[in-house]
Amino acid sequence: MIYCVKQSDKAPAITQPVPVRVPNHRACIIGAGSSGLAAAKNLYLAGIDFDCFEKGGAIGGNWVFDNSNGQSACYETLEINTSCPRMAFSDFPMPKNYPPYAKHHQVAAYFESYIDHFGFRDKITFNTTVTSVTPGPDGGWLVTIDGPDGIATNHYDSVLVANGHHWDPRWPEPAYPGTFDGEQIHAHSYRSGDQLDGREVVVVGAGNSAMDISVEASFRAKSTYWSVRRGQWVLRKMLLGRASDQVALPGWLPWWATAARLRFGAFVSGDMTKYGLPKPPHAPGQSHPVQSEQIRQRLKAGAIDVRPGIERLDGDGVVFTDGSRVSADLIVWATGYKVSFPFFDEAFLTAKDNDLPLWKRTIHPDLPGLYFIGLLQPVGAVMPLAEAQSEWVAEIISGTYTPPSTHQIRARMNADHERNKRQFYSSPRHTMEVDFDHFIWDLKQERTAGRARVSA
Repeated sequence: MIYCVKQSDKAPAITQPVPVRVPNHRACIIGAGSSGLAAAKNLYLAGIDFDCFEKGGAIGGNWVFDNSNGQSACYETLEINTSCPRMAFSDFPMPKNYPPYAKHHQVAAYFESYIDHFGFRDKITFNTTVTSVTPGPDGGWLVTIDGPDGIATNHYDSVLVANGHHWDPRWPEPAYPGTFDGEQIHAHSYRSGDQLDGREVVVVGAGNSAMDISVEASFRAKSTYWSVRRGQWVLRKMLLGRASDQVALPGWLPWWATAARLRFGAFVSGDMTKYGLPKPPHAPGQSHPVQSEQIRQRLKAGAIDVRPGIERLDGDGVVFTDGSRVSADLIVWATGYKVSFPFFDEAFLTAKDNDLPLWKRTIHPDLPGLYFIGLLQPVGAVMPLAEAQSEWVAEIISGTYTPPSTHQIRARMNADHERNKRQFYSSPRHTMEVDFDHFIWDLKQERTAGRARVSA
Protein backbone atom coordinates (compact mmCIF):
# COMPACT_ATOMS: atom_id res chain seq x y z
CA MET A 1 0.00 0.00 0.00
CA ILE A 2 0.99 3.65 -0.47
CA TYR A 3 0.71 5.65 2.71
CA CYS A 4 0.88 9.39 3.30
CA VAL A 5 4.39 10.75 3.50
CA LYS A 6 5.33 11.40 7.11
CA GLN A 7 5.33 15.13 7.59
CA SER A 8 6.44 17.45 10.35
CA ASP A 9 4.92 20.79 11.30
CA LYS A 10 8.03 22.49 9.97
CA ALA A 11 8.76 22.95 6.30
CA PRO A 12 11.24 20.41 4.92
CA ALA A 13 14.83 21.59 4.66
CA ILE A 14 16.42 22.23 1.28
CA THR A 15 18.76 19.32 0.79
CA GLN A 16 20.66 20.68 -2.19
CA PRO A 17 22.71 23.89 -2.18
CA VAL A 18 22.13 26.59 -4.74
CA PRO A 19 24.88 25.98 -7.36
CA VAL A 20 27.00 28.58 -9.07
CA ARG A 21 24.98 30.68 -11.51
CA VAL A 22 24.79 29.28 -15.05
CA PRO A 23 26.50 31.98 -17.16
CA ASN A 24 25.30 33.53 -20.40
CA HIS A 25 21.80 32.15 -20.30
CA ARG A 26 18.57 33.95 -19.56
CA ALA A 27 15.17 32.25 -19.41
CA CYS A 28 11.57 33.46 -19.32
CA ILE A 29 8.74 31.64 -17.54
CA ILE A 30 5.16 32.46 -18.56
CA GLY A 31 2.76 32.09 -15.64
CA ALA A 32 3.03 31.61 -11.87
CA GLY A 33 0.47 28.87 -11.41
CA SER A 34 1.47 25.46 -10.13
CA SER A 35 3.53 24.60 -13.24
CA GLY A 36 5.19 28.01 -13.40
CA LEU A 37 6.17 27.72 -9.74
CA ALA A 38 7.72 24.31 -10.35
CA ALA A 39 9.69 25.77 -13.27
CA ALA A 40 10.80 28.83 -11.29
CA LYS A 41 11.93 26.82 -8.28
CA ASN A 42 14.03 24.43 -10.35
CA LEU A 43 15.69 27.12 -12.45
CA TYR A 44 16.37 29.07 -9.26
CA LEU A 45 18.06 26.12 -7.55
CA ALA A 46 20.03 25.37 -10.72
CA GLY A 47 21.45 28.91 -10.74
CA ILE A 48 19.78 29.84 -14.04
CA ASP A 49 18.87 33.50 -14.49
CA PHE A 50 15.18 33.94 -15.32
CA ASP A 51 12.17 36.23 -15.25
CA CYS A 52 8.72 34.87 -14.43
CA PHE A 53 5.75 36.92 -15.60
CA GLU A 54 2.32 36.50 -14.02
CA LYS A 55 -0.75 38.17 -15.49
CA GLY A 56 -2.44 38.56 -12.10
CA GLY A 57 -1.36 39.74 -8.70
CA ALA A 58 -1.00 36.36 -6.98
CA ILE A 59 0.66 33.00 -7.40
CA GLY A 60 -1.31 29.75 -7.61
CA GLY A 61 -3.18 30.15 -10.88
CA ASN A 62 -6.32 28.04 -11.02
CA TRP A 63 -6.32 27.46 -7.27
CA VAL A 64 -6.81 31.13 -6.38
CA PHE A 65 -10.48 31.99 -5.90
CA ASP A 66 -11.36 35.07 -7.99
CA ASN A 67 -7.77 35.35 -9.19
CA SER A 68 -7.14 38.86 -10.52
CA ASN A 69 -5.72 37.37 -13.72
CA GLY A 70 -9.30 36.56 -14.72
CA GLN A 71 -8.39 33.04 -15.77
CA SER A 72 -9.07 30.91 -12.70
CA ALA A 73 -11.97 28.45 -12.84
CA CYS A 74 -11.89 28.03 -9.05
CA TYR A 75 -15.30 27.78 -7.36
CA GLU A 76 -16.37 27.86 -3.74
CA THR A 77 -16.64 24.09 -3.20
CA LEU A 78 -13.63 23.09 -5.31
CA GLU A 79 -11.28 20.49 -3.87
CA ILE A 80 -8.57 18.39 -5.44
CA ASN A 81 -9.42 15.06 -7.10
CA THR A 82 -5.99 13.60 -6.39
CA SER A 83 -4.90 12.92 -2.82
CA CYS A 84 -2.53 15.33 -1.09
CA PRO A 85 0.50 12.98 -1.14
CA ARG A 86 0.05 12.30 -4.85
CA MET A 87 -0.40 15.97 -5.70
CA ALA A 88 2.42 17.47 -3.62
CA PHE A 89 5.86 18.35 -4.93
CA SER A 90 8.46 15.70 -4.10
CA ASP A 91 10.50 17.85 -1.72
CA PHE A 92 7.67 19.77 -0.06
CA PRO A 93 4.85 17.63 1.39
CA MET A 94 1.46 19.13 2.08
CA PRO A 95 0.76 19.81 5.78
CA LYS A 96 -0.16 16.71 7.75
CA ASN A 97 -3.34 18.35 9.07
CA TYR A 98 -4.81 18.65 5.57
CA PRO A 99 -7.72 16.32 4.72
CA PRO A 100 -7.15 13.52 2.16
CA TYR A 101 -8.40 15.90 -0.54
CA ALA A 102 -7.42 19.52 0.14
CA LYS A 103 -9.79 22.43 -0.47
CA HIS A 104 -8.82 25.13 -2.95
CA HIS A 105 -7.78 27.62 -0.28
CA GLN A 106 -5.53 24.99 1.31
CA VAL A 107 -3.84 24.32 -2.03
CA ALA A 108 -3.33 28.06 -2.54
CA ALA A 109 -1.81 28.34 0.95
CA TYR A 110 0.46 25.38 0.16
CA PHE A 111 1.83 27.19 -2.90
CA GLU A 112 2.43 30.33 -0.83
CA SER A 113 4.45 28.27 1.66
CA TYR A 114 6.33 26.59 -1.18
CA ILE A 115 7.51 29.82 -2.80
CA ASP A 116 8.49 31.39 0.52
CA HIS A 117 10.33 28.27 1.67
CA PHE A 118 12.54 28.14 -1.42
CA GLY A 119 12.83 31.92 -1.56
CA PHE A 120 12.22 32.94 -5.16
CA ARG A 121 9.18 35.24 -4.85
CA ASP A 122 11.26 38.23 -5.96
CA LYS A 123 11.86 36.53 -9.33
CA ILE A 124 8.16 36.87 -10.23
CA THR A 125 6.85 40.02 -11.90
CA PHE A 126 3.12 40.38 -11.19
CA ASN A 127 0.33 42.12 -13.11
CA THR A 128 2.31 41.64 -16.30
CA THR A 129 0.97 39.99 -19.45
CA VAL A 130 3.14 38.29 -22.03
CA THR A 131 1.63 39.53 -25.29
CA SER A 132 4.05 38.09 -27.84
CA VAL A 133 6.72 35.41 -28.17
CA THR A 134 8.59 35.19 -31.46
CA PRO A 135 11.85 33.59 -32.59
CA GLY A 136 14.82 35.92 -32.28
CA PRO A 137 16.68 36.87 -35.49
CA ASP A 138 19.91 35.36 -34.16
CA GLY A 139 18.42 32.57 -32.07
CA GLY A 140 16.58 32.59 -28.81
CA TRP A 141 13.23 34.30 -28.32
CA LEU A 142 11.85 37.83 -28.25
CA VAL A 143 9.27 38.23 -25.48
CA THR A 144 7.01 41.28 -25.34
CA ILE A 145 5.35 42.12 -22.04
CA ASP A 146 2.73 44.64 -20.96
CA GLY A 147 2.97 45.58 -17.30
CA PRO A 148 2.81 48.46 -14.81
CA ASP A 149 5.91 50.01 -16.39
CA GLY A 150 4.51 49.82 -19.91
CA ILE A 151 5.36 47.66 -22.91
CA ALA A 152 8.82 46.17 -23.35
CA THR A 153 10.50 43.52 -25.49
CA ASN A 154 13.41 41.45 -24.18
CA HIS A 155 15.56 38.66 -25.58
CA TYR A 156 15.71 35.29 -23.82
CA ASP A 157 17.69 32.17 -24.61
CA SER A 158 14.85 29.95 -23.38
CA VAL A 159 11.12 30.32 -22.82
CA LEU A 160 9.17 28.00 -20.51
CA VAL A 161 5.45 28.08 -21.31
CA ALA A 162 3.38 27.45 -18.18
CA ASN A 163 0.17 29.36 -18.93
CA GLY A 164 -2.12 26.44 -18.06
CA HIS A 165 -4.85 24.76 -20.06
CA HIS A 166 -7.99 25.26 -17.95
CA TRP A 167 -8.75 28.90 -18.68
CA ASP A 168 -10.03 29.19 -22.28
CA PRO A 169 -13.61 27.78 -22.23
CA ARG A 170 -14.64 25.38 -24.96
CA TRP A 171 -18.27 25.90 -25.90
CA PRO A 172 -20.22 23.37 -28.00
CA GLU A 173 -19.11 23.53 -31.63
CA PRO A 174 -21.22 23.79 -33.62
CA ALA A 175 -23.71 25.43 -31.28
CA TYR A 176 -26.93 23.54 -30.64
CA PRO A 177 -29.84 24.65 -32.81
CA GLY A 178 -32.59 26.83 -31.45
CA THR A 179 -32.64 29.80 -29.10
CA PHE A 180 -32.65 30.07 -25.32
CA ASP A 181 -34.36 32.83 -23.36
CA GLY A 182 -32.47 32.24 -20.13
CA GLU A 183 -28.85 32.61 -19.06
CA GLN A 184 -25.98 30.50 -20.37
CA ILE A 185 -22.60 30.30 -18.64
CA HIS A 186 -19.56 28.12 -19.02
CA ALA A 187 -18.39 26.24 -15.92
CA HIS A 188 -15.34 28.52 -15.99
CA SER A 189 -17.62 31.38 -14.87
CA TYR A 190 -19.25 29.41 -12.05
CA ARG A 191 -18.19 30.56 -8.59
CA SER A 192 -20.77 29.49 -6.01
CA GLY A 193 -24.22 28.12 -5.35
CA ASP A 194 -25.50 31.70 -5.15
CA GLN A 195 -25.64 31.61 -8.95
CA LEU A 196 -27.99 28.62 -8.76
CA ASP A 197 -30.43 29.73 -6.06
CA GLY A 198 -34.04 29.17 -7.11
CA ARG A 199 -33.09 28.53 -10.75
CA GLU A 200 -34.19 25.82 -13.16
CA VAL A 201 -30.74 24.51 -14.04
CA VAL A 202 -29.42 22.26 -16.80
CA VAL A 203 -25.79 21.19 -16.33
CA VAL A 204 -24.15 19.81 -19.49
CA GLY A 205 -21.10 17.53 -19.27
CA ALA A 206 -19.85 14.46 -17.44
CA GLY A 207 -16.59 15.63 -15.90
CA ASN A 208 -15.66 16.53 -12.35
CA SER A 209 -16.88 20.13 -12.58
CA ALA A 210 -20.23 19.05 -14.03
CA MET A 211 -20.79 16.71 -11.09
CA ASP A 212 -19.70 19.28 -8.51
CA ILE A 213 -22.05 21.90 -9.95
CA SER A 214 -24.91 19.41 -10.26
CA VAL A 215 -24.50 18.40 -6.62
CA GLU A 216 -24.51 22.03 -5.47
CA ALA A 217 -27.50 22.81 -7.69
CA SER A 218 -29.39 19.88 -6.13
CA PHE A 219 -29.29 21.77 -2.80
CA ARG A 220 -29.81 25.31 -4.10
CA ALA A 221 -31.77 25.24 -7.36
CA LYS A 222 -35.50 24.86 -7.97
CA SER A 223 -34.73 21.96 -10.32
CA THR A 224 -31.53 20.29 -11.50
CA TYR A 225 -31.14 18.41 -14.77
CA TRP A 226 -27.84 16.76 -15.61
CA SER A 227 -27.34 16.23 -19.34
CA VAL A 228 -24.91 13.37 -20.04
CA ARG A 229 -24.25 12.47 -23.66
CA ARG A 230 -21.57 9.84 -23.03
CA GLY A 231 -21.42 7.64 -19.94
CA GLN A 232 -18.43 7.75 -17.61
CA TRP A 233 -17.08 5.51 -14.88
CA VAL A 234 -17.60 7.62 -11.77
CA LEU A 235 -15.16 6.57 -9.05
CA ARG A 236 -15.51 7.20 -5.37
CA LYS A 237 -12.87 9.44 -3.85
CA MET A 238 -12.53 7.25 -0.77
CA LEU A 239 -11.88 3.52 -1.03
CA LEU A 240 -11.33 1.07 1.80
CA GLY A 241 -11.17 3.95 4.23
CA ARG A 242 -8.53 6.00 2.42
CA ALA A 243 -8.07 8.19 -0.63
CA SER A 244 -8.67 5.92 -3.60
CA ASP A 245 -5.33 6.68 -5.30
CA GLN A 246 -3.53 5.56 -2.13
CA VAL A 247 -4.90 2.03 -2.53
CA ALA A 248 -2.13 0.68 -4.74
CA LEU A 249 1.28 -0.90 -4.75
CA PRO A 250 4.25 1.37 -3.92
CA GLY A 251 6.49 2.90 -6.54
CA TRP A 252 6.14 2.79 -10.32
CA LEU A 253 3.13 1.02 -11.76
CA PRO A 254 2.92 -0.21 -15.36
CA TRP A 255 -0.16 0.95 -17.23
CA TRP A 256 -1.93 -2.40 -16.92
CA ALA A 257 -1.66 -2.13 -13.13
CA THR A 258 -3.02 1.43 -13.13
CA ALA A 259 -5.86 0.33 -15.40
CA ALA A 260 -6.55 -2.61 -13.07
CA ARG A 261 -6.76 -0.23 -10.11
CA LEU A 262 -9.22 1.95 -12.00
CA ARG A 263 -11.30 -1.09 -12.96
CA PHE A 264 -11.36 -2.19 -9.33
CA GLY A 265 -12.35 1.32 -8.30
CA ALA A 266 -15.16 1.36 -10.86
CA PHE A 267 -16.40 -2.07 -9.66
CA VAL A 268 -16.39 -1.05 -6.00
CA SER A 269 -17.96 2.34 -6.79
CA GLY A 270 -20.90 0.66 -8.50
CA ASP A 271 -22.89 0.89 -11.71
CA MET A 272 -24.17 4.36 -12.58
CA THR A 273 -26.74 3.15 -15.12
CA LYS A 274 -29.21 2.48 -12.30
CA TYR A 275 -29.36 6.24 -11.82
CA GLY A 276 -30.21 6.82 -15.48
CA LEU A 277 -26.71 7.47 -16.85
CA PRO A 278 -25.78 5.82 -20.15
CA LYS A 279 -23.43 2.86 -20.00
CA PRO A 280 -19.86 3.97 -20.77
CA PRO A 281 -18.79 2.74 -24.23
CA HIS A 282 -15.22 2.38 -22.97
CA ALA A 283 -13.47 0.45 -20.22
CA PRO A 284 -12.30 2.04 -16.95
CA GLY A 285 -8.88 3.56 -17.57
CA GLN A 286 -9.65 4.55 -21.17
CA SER A 287 -10.79 8.03 -20.13
CA HIS A 288 -9.70 10.70 -17.70
CA PRO A 289 -10.99 9.56 -14.28
CA VAL A 290 -13.98 11.36 -12.80
CA GLN A 291 -14.69 11.14 -9.08
CA SER A 292 -17.41 12.18 -6.67
CA GLU A 293 -18.50 11.22 -3.18
CA GLN A 294 -21.87 12.96 -3.27
CA ILE A 295 -23.25 12.46 -6.77
CA ARG A 296 -24.75 9.05 -6.01
CA GLN A 297 -26.44 10.30 -2.85
CA ARG A 298 -28.11 13.18 -4.66
CA LEU A 299 -29.13 10.98 -7.59
CA LYS A 300 -30.59 8.39 -5.22
CA ALA A 301 -32.49 11.12 -3.39
CA GLY A 302 -34.03 12.23 -6.67
CA ALA A 303 -32.52 15.69 -6.33
CA ILE A 304 -30.77 15.41 -9.72
CA ASP A 305 -32.65 14.34 -12.84
CA VAL A 306 -30.38 12.70 -15.44
CA ARG A 307 -31.11 13.43 -19.08
CA PRO A 308 -29.33 12.44 -22.32
CA GLY A 309 -27.59 14.84 -24.66
CA ILE A 310 -29.26 18.01 -25.90
CA GLU A 311 -31.09 18.02 -29.23
CA ARG A 312 -31.99 21.71 -29.33
CA LEU A 313 -32.61 24.80 -27.26
CA ASP A 314 -36.27 25.76 -27.07
CA GLY A 315 -36.98 29.22 -25.71
CA ASP A 316 -37.67 28.77 -22.03
CA GLY A 317 -36.56 25.15 -22.09
CA VAL A 318 -34.30 22.45 -23.47
CA VAL A 319 -35.21 19.44 -25.63
CA PHE A 320 -33.11 16.28 -25.24
CA THR A 321 -32.30 13.53 -27.73
CA ASP A 322 -34.92 11.23 -26.21
CA GLY A 323 -37.62 13.78 -27.07
CA SER A 324 -38.17 14.95 -23.49
CA ARG A 325 -38.35 18.66 -22.70
CA VAL A 326 -37.72 20.55 -19.46
CA SER A 327 -38.16 24.15 -18.45
CA ALA A 328 -34.90 25.95 -17.71
CA ASP A 329 -33.59 29.45 -17.10
CA LEU A 330 -29.89 28.59 -16.67
CA ILE A 331 -27.62 26.31 -18.68
CA VAL A 332 -24.15 25.58 -17.31
CA TRP A 333 -21.88 24.27 -20.05
CA ALA A 334 -19.24 22.11 -18.35
CA THR A 335 -17.77 21.26 -21.74
CA GLY A 336 -14.05 21.59 -21.12
CA TYR A 337 -11.33 23.93 -22.32
CA LYS A 338 -9.24 24.78 -25.36
CA VAL A 339 -5.45 24.74 -25.31
CA SER A 340 -4.50 28.30 -26.19
CA PHE A 341 -1.31 30.34 -26.48
CA PRO A 342 -2.40 34.00 -26.92
CA PHE A 343 1.23 35.10 -27.16
CA PHE A 344 1.99 32.95 -30.22
CA ASP A 345 0.86 33.91 -33.69
CA GLU A 346 -1.49 31.12 -34.84
CA ALA A 347 0.52 30.78 -38.04
CA PHE A 348 3.54 29.97 -35.87
CA LEU A 349 2.07 27.59 -33.31
CA THR A 350 -1.39 26.42 -32.40
CA ALA A 351 -3.05 23.35 -30.87
CA LYS A 352 -5.92 22.51 -33.20
CA ASP A 353 -8.48 20.38 -31.36
CA ASN A 354 -6.08 20.53 -28.38
CA ASP A 355 -3.62 18.35 -30.27
CA LEU A 356 0.03 19.40 -29.97
CA PRO A 357 2.49 16.48 -30.01
CA LEU A 358 5.54 17.10 -27.83
CA TRP A 359 8.43 14.93 -26.73
CA LYS A 360 7.77 14.00 -23.11
CA ARG A 361 4.99 16.61 -23.35
CA THR A 362 7.77 19.21 -23.04
CA ILE A 363 9.82 19.69 -26.22
CA HIS A 364 9.07 20.23 -29.89
CA PRO A 365 12.06 19.18 -32.02
CA ASP A 366 11.61 22.16 -34.39
CA LEU A 367 11.57 24.79 -31.64
CA PRO A 368 14.87 24.74 -29.70
CA GLY A 369 14.82 26.65 -26.45
CA LEU A 370 11.02 26.50 -26.13
CA TYR A 371 9.68 24.26 -23.37
CA PHE A 372 6.15 23.45 -22.25
CA ILE A 373 5.58 22.80 -18.55
CA GLY A 374 2.37 21.18 -17.31
CA LEU A 375 0.79 20.87 -20.76
CA LEU A 376 -0.51 17.38 -20.03
CA GLN A 377 -3.49 15.69 -18.44
CA PRO A 378 -2.35 12.82 -16.23
CA VAL A 379 -4.23 10.01 -14.56
CA GLY A 380 -3.15 11.73 -11.35
CA ALA A 381 -1.98 15.27 -10.54
CA VAL A 382 -0.10 17.66 -12.83
CA MET A 383 2.22 19.11 -10.17
CA PRO A 384 4.73 16.23 -9.73
CA LEU A 385 4.94 15.86 -13.51
CA ALA A 386 5.53 19.59 -14.01
CA GLU A 387 8.23 19.32 -11.35
CA ALA A 388 9.93 16.47 -13.22
CA GLN A 389 9.71 18.39 -16.51
CA SER A 390 11.24 21.46 -14.85
CA GLU A 391 14.12 19.50 -13.33
CA TRP A 392 14.81 18.09 -16.79
CA VAL A 393 14.75 21.50 -18.47
CA ALA A 394 17.15 22.84 -15.83
CA GLU A 395 19.54 20.00 -16.69
CA ILE A 396 19.24 20.76 -20.42
CA ILE A 397 20.00 24.46 -19.91
CA SER A 398 22.86 23.87 -17.46
CA GLY A 399 24.48 21.33 -19.80
CA THR A 400 24.33 18.33 -17.46
CA TYR A 401 22.04 16.54 -19.93
CA THR A 402 22.54 15.92 -23.64
CA PRO A 403 19.53 14.98 -25.80
CA PRO A 404 19.54 12.32 -28.50
CA SER A 405 19.48 13.30 -32.17
CA THR A 406 16.59 15.32 -33.57
CA HIS A 407 15.60 12.29 -35.66
CA GLN A 408 15.38 10.13 -32.54
CA ILE A 409 13.45 12.80 -30.65
CA ARG A 410 10.88 13.04 -33.43
CA ALA A 411 10.49 9.27 -33.69
CA ARG A 412 10.07 8.85 -29.93
CA MET A 413 7.66 11.79 -29.76
CA ASN A 414 5.43 10.31 -32.44
CA ALA A 415 5.55 6.83 -30.89
CA ASP A 416 4.65 8.16 -27.43
CA HIS A 417 1.85 10.29 -28.85
CA GLU A 418 0.32 7.36 -30.72
CA ARG A 419 0.63 5.10 -27.66
CA ASN A 420 -1.17 7.61 -25.46
CA LYS A 421 -3.91 8.04 -28.06
CA ARG A 422 -4.46 4.26 -28.13
CA GLN A 423 -4.80 4.08 -24.35
CA PHE A 424 -7.65 6.63 -24.20
CA TYR A 425 -10.74 7.08 -26.34
CA SER A 426 -10.60 9.78 -29.02
CA SER A 427 -11.57 13.16 -27.59
CA PRO A 428 -10.07 16.68 -27.30
CA ARG A 429 -9.81 16.06 -23.55
CA HIS A 430 -7.48 13.10 -24.14
CA THR A 431 -4.97 14.59 -26.59
CA MET A 432 -2.63 15.35 -23.68
CA GLU A 433 -3.52 12.40 -21.44
CA VAL A 434 -0.62 10.48 -19.90
CA ASP A 435 -0.20 7.77 -17.32
CA PHE A 436 1.20 9.44 -14.19
CA ASP A 437 3.51 6.62 -13.06
CA HIS A 438 4.81 5.73 -16.50
CA PHE A 439 5.52 9.38 -17.33
CA ILE A 440 7.62 9.85 -14.18
CA TRP A 441 9.48 6.58 -14.74
CA ASP A 442 10.04 7.18 -18.47
CA LEU A 443 11.35 10.71 -17.98
CA LYS A 444 13.69 9.53 -15.23
CA GLN A 445 15.11 6.92 -17.62
CA GLU A 446 15.69 9.54 -20.32
CA ARG A 447 17.34 11.95 -17.91
CA THR A 448 19.71 9.19 -16.80
CA ALA A 449 20.53 8.36 -20.42
CA GLY A 450 21.09 12.05 -21.22
CA ARG A 451 23.51 12.48 -18.34
CA ALA A 452 25.47 9.50 -19.63
CA ARG A 453 25.59 11.05 -23.13
CA VAL A 454 27.32 14.13 -21.69
CA SER A 455 30.46 12.15 -20.92
CA ALA A 456 30.23 9.76 -23.87
